[in-house]
Amino acid sequence: AAWAQAWGTYCVSGTCEGMKRNFFNSLWMTIPATLISTLLGAMNGYVLSKWRFKGSEILFNLMLLGVFMPGQISLMPWAFLLGKLGLTNSTYGLVLIHVVQGISFTTLFCRNFYVSIPDDLIKAARIDGAGFWRIFRKIILPLSPPILIVTVIWQFTGIWNEYLFGVVFTSGQQQPITAALVALTAGGTTARAYDVMSAAVLIGALPPLLIYLFGGKYFVRGLTQGAIK
Repeated sequence: AAWAQAWGTYCVSGTCEGMKRNFFNSLWMTIPATLISTLLGAMNGYVLSKWRFKGSEILFNLMLLGVFMPGQISLMPWAFLLGKLGLTNSTYGLVLIHVVQGISFTTLFCRNFYVSIPDDLIKAARIDGAGFWRIFRKIILPLSPPILIVTVIWQFTGIWNEYLFGVVFTSGQQQPITAALVALTAGGTTARAYDVMSAAVLIGALPPLLIYLFGGKYFVRGLTQGAIK
């Protein structure tokens, strides 16, 4: 009964809402943000490692600032930008945020992995007439599964578990599951509600748990393979 109530309806301060909606909000936010940020990171890493240009190292170091920058610093700029774009209180706005916030990490992972690919391989492809995109599709991507798996797992779990942007830029039925769980626990005051809260927390933790359960060995293998190379 607790599982059905947590998934179907739960009550906060006398108002009943559905956890299912928030769960799917997180899915619609996490999956596209993970795929887009990983693809952009792969292309950035490819450019910064194999198509170096004047100032590429400076650009890479500037992008690394995003790795060390706490999310609180970007709240005001994001609030302004989402307001201008009309994406406040929407899943699309959160997708945009997580794509941009995640590019620093994905670029770092992919660039460090692609540096280990021999430059002679790229030069041989250029001599054979292959251009930028053909080299990326025919040579770089086929060698990329180890680091792409690492990046996808990293991004998926990080975006799914993120709380700050979800609670600041969305509300009610538009919130991802992390923000909805906090609202649920804040509203649970009776002893009967704790079984519902426990079930809801387990539902929210299930996707990252499954990701690590089935992809954990590939995550470790990708990290070690990149280190060995």
